Amino acid sequence: MVEPDSILSHVSLGVDDTEAAGRFYDAFLAPLGIARIMEAHGAIAWGRAFPEFWVGAPLDGEPASVGNGTHVSFLATSRSQVDAAHAAGLTAGGSDDGAPGLRAYGEGYYAAFLRDPFGHRVEVHTIDGMFD
Repeated sequence: MVEPDSILSHVSLGVDDTEAAGRFYDAFLAPLGIARIMEAHGAIAWGRAFPEFWVGAPLDGEPASVGNGTHVSFLATSRSQVDAAHAAGLTAGGSDDGAPGLRAYGEGYYAAFLRDPFGHRVEVHTIDGMFD
C-alpha cells in the first residue's frame, strides 16, 4: 500500500458567490501549479491531481461566514512562487494580510497572507531548501 503525501483529503471554504471565488482562486493558485480540476454540486475544486481545495455555498443553506482564526495555507516550491501567488491574488480581488517575507515560524519560512474576496485568510509559503 502506498501512503499519501498529505495528511488531509481536502479543505472546503463556504462562499456566497462561487463564480467570484472561482476567479480569485484560479488566479491565486495558478502560480503554484494548482488548477481547477472539478466542479460538482455548485462547488469548485482545485488540485494538482486530486481535488484537495473546494469552495462553494454552505451545505446547510445558511449564508457563508468567515471562521475566526481559520486559514488555509498552500505550499510553494520557491520564494518567487510565493511572490507571484500573492501578486495574482491581489490583482484578482484579494486584500493584503501580510506581504511576502520571512516569518518567525522557522528558519527559512517565507510566506505571504491574503484575505480572499470573502474574508477568508489564505497563506502561501515555502521553506528554504525544502525542494532542493
